[in-house]
Amino acid sequence: MGKTDSPLLIKRYASRRLYNTETSDYVTLEDIAGFIRQGREVQIIDLKTGDDLTRQYLLQIIAEHESRGENVLPIGVLTDLVRSYATQAQSVVPDFLAMSFELLRDGQTKAMEQMTNAANPLASMPGFEAMQAQQQAFLKAMIGGLMPQEQEAEKPAQSNAEGSDLDEIKKQLAELQAKLSEFGK
Repeated sequence: MGKTDSPLLIKRYASRRLYNTETSDYVTLEDIAGFIRQGREVQIIDLKTGDDLTRQYLLQIIAEHESRGENVLPIGVLTDLVRSYATQAQSVVPDFLAMSFELLRDGQTKAMEQMTNAANPLASMPGFEAMQAQQQAFLKAMIGGLMPQEQEAEKPAQSNAEGSDLDEIKKQLAELQAKLSEFGK
């Protein structure tokens, strides 16, 4: 299922079953997560009231993945999100998160373009293809994990070990991207 201009419309019936209006069949939360992973936008509405339930169901998908041990969001980030609902930061957080994910998508696109660029002088290096495959797998894992690439100065302070590990990985990725950029020039 490819990207289209209009979101995939999912209707929730009174029985709480979710109905895909394009394929005329019922879907699960995991099916919806799959559509999103494939790049498709979705909109979930309540058939009876017409209310948009998309946010509620996306949060439910995230909660289910987190509860199964697929921890993408460090405790510090979750804590800060909860805290932002009770502070004036609430108005800043959505914009900050949106910008962070936009930067992540742009950075990943540029990194993938550089890695596949035939003019890359590293392409003739022995073992380059294996390194390229590892980098692509790493970036794909990041896309699935939704880890934003932020500048060091923009990062909120994280006091737990997960945060420092994540910071180190981000730093290494940024250094690798900078080196690749230098080789491409």
